[in-house]
Amino acid sequence: MTAVAVPTEAPVQDVEVGAFTVPTDAPEADGTLAWDSTTIVVVELTAAGERGLGYTYADVATAKLIESKLADVVRGHDAFSPQGAWAAMVGAIRNLGRPGICSMAISAVDTALWDLKARLLGLPLGKLLGMASECVPVYGSGGFTAYSMNRLQEQLAGWVERGIPRVKMKVGSNPDADPERVRGARSAIGPNAQLFTDANGAYSRKQALELAVRFREEAQVSWLEEPVSSDDLEGLRLLRDRAPAGLEIAAGEYGYDAVYFKRMLDAVDVLQADVTRCAGITELLRVDGMCRARSMPLSLHCGPAIHLHPGTALEQLVHLEYFHDHVRIEHLLFDGVQAPRDGTLYPDLTRPGNGLEFKRADAERYAA
Repeated sequence: MTAVAVPTEAPVQDVEVGAFTVPTDAPEADGTLAWDSTTIVVVELTAAGERGLGYTYADVATAKLIESKLADVVRGHDAFSPQGAWAAMVGAIRNLGRPGICSMAISAVDTALWDLKARLLGLPLGKLLGMASECVPVYGSGGFTAYSMNRLQEQLAGWVERGIPRVKMKVGSNPDADPERVRGARSAIGPNAQLFTDANGAYSRKQALELAVRFREEAQVSWLEEPVSSDDLEGLRLLRDRAPAGLEIAAGEYGYDAVYFKRMLDAVDVLQADVTRCAGITELLRVDGMCRARSMPLSLHCGPAIHLHPGTALEQLVHLEYFHDHVRIEHLLFDGVQAPRDGTLYPDLTRPGNGLEFKRADAERYAA
C-alpha cells in the first residue's frame, strides 16, 4: 500500500465568521430567563484546500470579537497545531477578560481548528483525538417552564418513546408549582425512565433543599442541576452533601476556563462542561483529565452535534444533553447531523473531521 503524502505544515489561509439567529418554535423559559430565539456563531477556517468548521451559541458580539481580535492571530498559524493557536488566542484577549464571550469566541475557532486538522489528515475527529468509547449516551432536554403541562408531558414522553431513557425538564420559574409539574412529568414518562430537573440557579439554598427531597420522594428525580447559582459554591456543596441519596447535584455549564472547573470539582456530584463555552476542545480535554484525577463523572451541555466527536474521547463522560433548541438548529444548518439510536449518538466514522457541513444557503435567511 502506498502511503498518502501528508504535509508537515498547513498555514490557516482564511477565517470566515457568520452569526445566525433562529426563532424558537414556541416561547421558552427556564428558572431565570425567557427567550424566543437562539443565535449561533459559525467559524470556517481554510488551509491546504480543506475547510474546518466550528461554532458556538452566543451573541452576535462574539462574531465581531473573532473578526477583530482572533482572526489575525489564527491566520497564518499552522493548522496542525491547535494548541499553539489556542495559547495565542488566550494571550490576545488578555485585557478583555477570559470568561464570557471571549472564551466562547475561542471555542468556535478552536473547534474549527481541530476539525480542520482532522480533515487535513483524512480522519474522523474522534479518531484523531483518540476514542475512549464508540458512542455517546444522550438525555432529552427541554421541558421549558413556559410550556403547558400537556406540552411538557408530550415532549418528555416523546423522547422516551423514541428510546431515550433519560429526560430533563426546567424548573424554578414558579417554585410552588414545581412539585406538581415534576409529578406530571413522571406520570408521562413512566416508572423506568430517568427524570432530570434543571433550576438554572433559581432557588435559594433552603428552598432547594426542600424541593430536592420532594422531587426525589414524589417523582424519583435523579438529577438536580444548578439548584442554586453556580457562583454559590457553598450552596452547591450544601445541596450535594444533604440531598437525598439517589439525587445527583450537577453544575458547570458556565465554566469558561480550567480554574473554574477546578473549583467546581469540590461542589458537585457531576461536573458539566460545554465545548462551545469552555474555550473549545483544547480546554475540554483538560477538564476530562481533572475529572479523571478526581473520579468525577462528566456530562456535556447542549450542542449535541459539535460535542459528539469530542465526547467519544472523554474517559469520564456519562452523557450528553440532547437539547431541543440546538437539535433544531443543527438539523436546519448542517448536513451530517446524527440522530440518536436507543438513546445513544454514534459518530459517522466514514466522514472526515466532525462530519458536519455548513448549509450556507439555508442559513442566509437567519443571518444576524
